Amino acid sequence: MSQKVEIYDTTLRDGAQGPRIKFSSEDQLRIVRALDDFGVHYIEGGQPGSNPKAAELFERTRDMKLKQAKMAAFGSTRHPRAAAEDDPNLKALLDAGTEVVTIFAKSSPLHAREVLRVTLEENLVIIEDSVEYLRSQKRRVFLDAEHFFDGYYEDSEYALTVLETGARAGAEILVLCDTNGGRLPWEIATAIRAVRARLPDTPVGIHTHNDAGCGVANTLSAIAEGAVQIQGTINGYGERTGNANLVTAIPAVQLKMGIAMVTPEQLAGLTHLSHLVAELANMSPRESDPFVGRDAFTHKGGMHADAVAKVKHSYEHINPSLVGNRTHISVSEVSGRSSLLQKAAEFGIDLERDTPQTRQILKRIKELENEGYEFEGADASLELLMRKATGRYRTFFTLHGFRTSVETRDARQPSLSEATVKLELPDGTKMHTAAEGEGPVDALNNALRKALQNTYPELKTVHLEDYKVRILDGQAGTRAKTRVLIESTDGEDSWDTVGVSENIISASYQALVDSIEYKLLRERGHEG
Repeated sequence: MSQKVEIYDTTLRDGAQGPRIKFSSEDQLRIVRALDDFGVHYIEGGQPGSNPKAAELFERTRDMKLKQAKMAAFGSTRHPRAAAEDDPNLKALLDAGTEVVTIFAKSSPLHAREVLRVTLEENLVIIEDSVEYLRSQKRRVFLDAEHFFDGYYEDSEYALTVLETGARAGAEILVLCDTNGGRLPWEIATAIRAVRARLPDTPVGIHTHNDAGCGVANTLSAIAEGAVQIQGTINGYGERTGNANLVTAIPAVQLKMGIAMVTPEQLAGLTHLSHLVAELANMSPRESDPFVGRDAFTHKGGMHADAVAKVKHSYEHINPSLVGNRTHISVSEVSGRSSLLQKAAEFGIDLERDTPQTRQILKRIKELENEGYEFEGADASLELLMRKATGRYRTFFTLHGFRTSVETRDARQPSLSEATVKLELPDGTKMHTAAEGEGPVDALNNALRKALQNTYPELKTVHLEDYKVRILDGQAGTRAKTRVLIESTDGEDSWDTVGVSENIISASYQALVDSIEYKLLRERGHEG
């Protein structure tokens, strides 16, 4: 199809409003880079008028050299009792310094009268003033018609008049929102046909929520009716039941509807993007998710597995490699070997398909994943595992143990944490060091550095960028197994490592040691 459709991601705003989701400032920057690498056209950074973290994000991304994506600031139309040029929200949008500004406006009579508490005529003036003012300040304006579909079925003439007002004032695109997420695909299609008949020359976009389980279906219905922008979040994160899941919608549009939005190479990074954002959100990737879930192309023993072994597409609706996933035959010893070889090549490690060494690495990865390890967001740990297994590894120190202690004299005051480590250097020197820290993990990190930095001064540039903990089996209570994911940086590059244990300190220790070993291997060579 010749139709061009652009991707507008709102993970950092709508997605962050989802239950139990909280992104740090560094998480936000990683997500911006990942979305840009993937080929997203617009990244909504948040609402600078009400969120200091969003304002900080716009400031930090201002000088980022994004390959394609444009940052978009999000906010409301002017306040009913403020002139556009004096409105603090519009001022904050301008201060964000983005080329694109997205504002939401009431398109439902119910919301105009009962929520905004203005007349229908006043609502139209507010929309017109806001769009015209932002356009006068040289901004591209996207108008989110909030509750559009509910408004259309409440009073179609007024809802369409809202869109006409926005278009006349200079809105570049009219984004039709199923804000309550309760509409069905044929209702979406009917309303969009009416919009296109009324405003044939104005592009429309679609923004849906998933309250009726139709977020993606409604998005696809809109595209079939000519929408040229899809809004949604990675993994469908969002308030209540979430937003339209871009991870499902994008391959459906590109592979099923034949509308290219990203390059094939970028689409092949979809599974990695999904799992990365899940890790940063501290959420478990959903194994049954379409396209990217671990089980999306899994076949157990029996008829299905036999059929797939003969003809892959007999039980697979697409080639999983198109979205960066893989076929998994749970009873087959060769399952996952292609992915392993591809990952090894990324690390500069030559593996041959049918060797005992390759089988042993794959077996070990499966064993670790069964224990709770997740290497999707921990490439550094995965590379270390492969190098150790293939002999492309150099030992920089040998660990002989550690101990941590926490002393608290008053529960209302900060506790004192101390850690000791014992290790041995390649020349036989034995180190036994102690250090304090803000907590046991910080103390352990400080003790390791103290023991190693004189021998390996390059470690002085390394610091922890992020630290995430996930309980893997919550029903086990305080005996639950824990996964720790650590992001480290030396100011130029960053890398991720993982550890798993019933003891959170032991899991952290594994990830810390991997982080240090990875840095030393990069700086001093892989083989001794």
